[in-house]
Amino acid sequence: MINLRHYGAMGERVIGHIDGIAPGAVFPLRTDVKRANLHGDTMRGISRLKDTDGSYVADAIVLNGGYEDDEDDWIRIKYTGASPDNEKSKDGKRLLRSQSWEYRDNAALKLSFDRGHAIRIIRGPKGDRRYSLSEHYRYDGLYRITASRMTPSKTPAPDGSPLHICQFDLERLSDPEQELTAAERQIASVLVQQEELLKFPTSRTTSVQRIVRDAAAARRIKELYEHECQICGMRLVGPDEKPYSEGAHIRPLGSPHNGPDVERNILCLCPNCHVRLDIGAIVIDEDWSIIVRAGMFGDNVRAMLKRHGKHRVHEEYVRYHRDWWQGKSSPSQG
Repeated sequence: MINLRHYGAMGERVIGHIDGIAPGAVFPLRTDVKRANLHGDTMRGISRLKDTDGSYVADAIVLNGGYEDDEDDWIRIKYTGASPDNEKSKDGKRLLRSQSWEYRDNAALKLSFDRGHAIRIIRGPKGDRRYSLSEHYRYDGLYRITASRMTPSKTPAPDGSPLHICQFDLERLSDPEQELTAAERQIASVLVQQEELLKFPTSRTTSVQRIVRDAAAARRIKELYEHECQICGMRLVGPDEKPYSEGAHIRPLGSPHNGPDVERNILCLCPNCHVRLDIGAIVIDEDWSIIVRAGMFGDNVRAMLKRHGKHRVHEEYVRYHRDWWQGKSSPSQG
């Protein structure tokens, strides 16, 4: 979690990347998100900023509950625009009258779409349970707006008449397009030089992000369990007395799985159990019991997956992993 008092000066609020803040950064409060210049408001979902011509565009969105028409699928988002407080229900989730493109926040987000500006996405604790932290806010990187439209809402107005919403489609930029920290940029430069001098192929940006950042979400999970494997209970400690574990994604990242790099999709595992999970030698049942699908030598696994009270693994990822591998005839098939 970022401590702003010790993190150094934040870059100024601009369209796109904020210097010094990488995807995965966690903030306790909305005020901390604002102080980091990721968002310009502590209440509104849409943040506005003046563009070079003085027109207001949107630079960031906080996903924290929102309207019933919103859909969050990590890589792709359907986002409902904004309405004045007197045009929505007391709980803020339902509209009393149709939205308008003339409302300032919707106009700003529409102009960002027209101009092709990237939007920073911050997820709050009231967002989709598959991705959101239980208490804090997390910056999840840059998204592009791919479409905007006026469309009917799922629920009509109190008098039964149809309601129309300003709806936006957003898609997450690929990892190479997300911002690197200063350390990552320095290492990326070294890798490029190595490739040019030694003609040795590297995956550059993506590898740098994984090696240096150690996926902030995975690091937090490993620290939570003090590096104890959730499947077999092993805690590896090196000769330097430093523990070692690995952050394993239940629903794998990248195509064709497209799993999210979030805490609810990550387990703290020893290297052996990480491989066992990845090749489908073990899966996790609905009751969190561990199913051994192939004969194993060495350490036995627990009867039940160890789960910390602050680590809410989402059952959707476990179900995806189980269904994927149980559809294979043997664990060795990819």
